[in-house]
Amino acid sequence: MSSSEEVLWVEKYRPSRIDDIIDQDHVKTRIKELLALSDLPHLIFFGPPGTGKTTMALAIAHELYGDSWRENVLELNASDERGIAMIREKVKEFAKTLPTVKAPFKLVILDEADNMTPDAQQALRRIMEMYTTSVRFILLANYLSGIIEPIQSRCSLFRFSPLPKDAVINRLREIASKEGVKIGEDALEAIWEISQGDMRKAINTLQAAASLGGVVNEEAVYRALGKVSPLRVRALITEAIIGDFSKAIKEVRSLISDEGADPLDIVKIIHREVTSSTSQLKIPEELKPKAVYMVAEHHYRLLRGSSGELQIYGLLAKLRRLLRESH
Repeated sequence: MSSSEEVLWVEKYRPSRIDDIIDQDHVKTRIKELLALSDLPHLIFFGPPGTGKTTMALAIAHELYGDSWRENVLELNASDERGIAMIREKVKEFAKTLPTVKAPFKLVILDEADNMTPDAQQALRRIMEMYTTSVRFILLANYLSGIIEPIQSRCSLFRFSPLPKDAVINRLREIASKEGVKIGEDALEAIWEISQGDMRKAINTLQAAASLGGVVNEEAVYRALGKVSPLRVRALITEAIIGDFSKAIKEVRSLISDEGADPLDIVKIIHREVTSSTSQLKIPEELKPKAVYMVAEHHYRLLRGSSGELQIYGLLAKLRRLLRESH
């Protein structure tokens, strides 16, 4: 195995400078302004996974401490150590010490801070008050509502938005080029569909697909994730709606019962086929709202625990009838 395969690409290509972070321009501008004042407040970064919260926190650490950032930064995942003991022991002890370089304070990065218990958050609030001259906190959260109001009021809040499609695909192209991986446009589209603005998930998916060898195409992406082949699902959807329904049903049964395909994955591909302008189904525009409603209804039933096979059968049957009634 080569060195490039031994290292997770998400870490290998993580930006260490604020300016190199993808998108989030409003956050980058404000953070650089605060750093220029040399009096960084406590910070809360919140937003969906994979949008750059941890990367921004580590870039701030690099900016403050240079090569000595590891000795001056305490990184903790609050979802693993959610209780008050973690705050009292690790954070409090770290907050008592002085930085090893010419910096006004040390830095504590608490990932998934919205998973901390209320008691732990109250203890954290007291430490933020007691050691405000020697330590700064950066709290990372998916949901701001999971952090108590007294902590929110002591921090500057920054919302991280899902990354736009162009930014994610351009970054994937750049990484693929540096790793010598050939990737098709269909694969980039598939990774985008899977990641939906989560850069970490997108890069991990690219690496998993590339590890299979050969050109990375849509088929390789889904195979790497252990998901059902979209080409195969598209074929059975077309067969069910405009071809031999019995044959398609047997294929659905084989996919779900014998091969362990997730019915939710099949429903998502059906949704893409129903709404796509290039689909072989050629559903008239005036019928698409009704078709999408049918997909949504069966998706909801699946999420509520209904039989996967039966819901797929019913959905395909309804779409077949809808299309036939239009002719």
